[in-house]
Amino acid sequence: MSSLPSDPPLDREAKWLARTYQPHAPNLTVRAVLIGMLIGIAMCLSNLYVFFKTGWSMGVTLTACILAFGSFQLLQALRLVKKPLGALENNALTTVASGAGYMTGGGNMAALGALLMITTVRPDTFSLIVWYGLIAALGVFAAIPIKRQLINKEGLSFPTGTATAETIASIHEAAAGAGKSKALWLAGSGAFAAVITLLRDAWHIIPTTIAIPFTLAGRSLAEWTLALKAEVVLIGGGALMSFRTGWSLLLGGLLTYGVLAPTLLAQGEIATVSYKTIVAWTLWPGAAILVASGLTSFALDYQSIARSFGGLTRIFSRNPRTTEGNNELARVECPEWWFPLGFIVLSPLVVWLMVVLFQIPAWAGLVAIPLAVAMGFVAARVTGETDVTPTKALGPVTQVIYGVITPGNLSGNIMSANVTGGVGLHAADLLTTLKTGWLLGAKPRHQFYAQLFGVAIGAAIIVPAFNLIIPDPSVLGTEAWPAPSCVVWAGVSQAFSQGLDALPGSARNAILVGFALGVALALAEKFAPKKLKPLLPSPAGLGIAMVIPGSNCIAMFIGAAAAEWMRRKYPSLAEKTVVPVASGLIAGESLMGILIAALIVTGVMAA
Repeated sequence: MSSLPSDPPLDREAKWLARTYQPHAPNLTVRAVLIGMLIGIAMCLSNLYVFFKTGWSMGVTLTACILAFGSFQLLQALRLVKKPLGALENNALTTVASGAGYMTGGGNMAALGALLMITTVRPDTFSLIVWYGLIAALGVFAAIPIKRQLINKEGLSFPTGTATAETIASIHEAAAGAGKSKALWLAGSGAFAAVITLLRDAWHIIPTTIAIPFTLAGRSLAEWTLALKAEVVLIGGGALMSFRTGWSLLLGGLLTYGVLAPTLLAQGEIATVSYKTIVAWTLWPGAAILVASGLTSFALDYQSIARSFGGLTRIFSRNPRTTEGNNELARVECPEWWFPLGFIVLSPLVVWLMVVLFQIPAWAGLVAIPLAVAMGFVAARVTGETDVTPTKALGPVTQVIYGVITPGNLSGNIMSANVTGGVGLHAADLLTTLKTGWLLGAKPRHQFYAQLFGVAIGAAIIVPAFNLIIPDPSVLGTEAWPAPSCVVWAGVSQAFSQGLDALPGSARNAILVGFALGVALALAEKFAPKKLKPLLPSPAGLGIAMVIPGSNCIAMFIGAAAAEWMRRKYPSLAEKTVVPVASGLIAGESLMGILIAALIVTGVMAA
């Protein structure tokens, strides 16, 4: 069956203006900015906690729009606000929250953690806030010329943006009751998680781990990190993953700590049994799987990459039919000249900070800017087509380049990758929320402003919060704070800067095996028959499993399995509960955990 030809770009945009655009509905109001900032701060802190526990940054937009709807329902009931939150207000509010909540991604915290793990460089708090704010702002400006090409003209799906639009529409229109229900599920699970965390970390009534009464190679399973964890944040994180990723984590954890680690001990490759000694070796094959699968998937999507760079020429060529043919649309969209102006103003500041903070030569810093723009275009298209922002591929690509042009500069190798990853992530994040706005009829300029509000508050919060919960970088890479992404970034940077010859022979062999496995899994994922794909292990799941404790793998599998069981057994109930409950578990534990950490640091509470 042949598909119908798509509408010409101008026709599609004209139809949007006539049928979808709502010029008189409230968008970016003061209350939307303020509540969006508050929710964004909460999501930012939550993602920070989750990131250093699991290596993942959890989605923000779906949780934020449900939380915003529930918050305004409560404020109305308390007679603190008169007008209900509008759908486009919620969209703008969610854009603010998303900009703040994703400040952990794009390599921001992975780069900072890796920097502190392997170098003596520790920039001051204010400089880091400015650094992260500028990188995120570059990503926001980079999204301006991409938006009209990818969303208006090509109509890429941006699955998370589409799902958020559907959620906002449903909870604000016919399914207002469902919106209240989701908000209550989120609040209830959040309160439950907060109480569990208080009992575990503050009052020590609940143990952190529960031992499994079996032994392996003469040692308890807990010594091999195979135990049950009373950290509901891991269960919530697992519930938001695909079941394939969940069982891949379990498989990887069992193979790593139940098979590989005892073998390493027997052969004398590791001297003692502990998480830190095991992961010091398993890091190498784990990182190889992640890097190889990311790069292979990236290369296999060559058509998307080609379209990205082809889109660059179309964007910067003046076509009267598509760029000036609709004056009304030109007044609605962000002016294209904002993009070069933003980069002219912000780029010199980023390069200056690269020189001053990380001793990157100015000429090498200048290379990062056009590289970041190109990577931003690629990241945006891949996200629009697959819903996956390819930072696992973009980071290593940059590290390879800087390993060649600035050999031996560990800090420069890490933080240059932070620039390209950060620009790519924030461009893709804004485009995801702009897709939501396109479907709902929102004002793009208001979402641009909203994203800038979000990244500004996110940058101001993320660095002090990191210093609060990670006062001593030596805890990174331990069982308490596995920080798998930091471990991987540090390992990749050392490998590219010092050369693989500096590693033991067994680790070099493990890298080759891991790289081959990552390539094979990525190829199988691309070309295997559709029926077989759910049976293939996820390379991301296997790779991450090799750099987090086995107990984390078990807990996240439990969450993924419970969510999958709900979806299959009770699909309608699962649609209403899985995302709110999982998000509540994550938010409740992470926010209470950070509060407890703050009370301990300030001396109000004993450790």
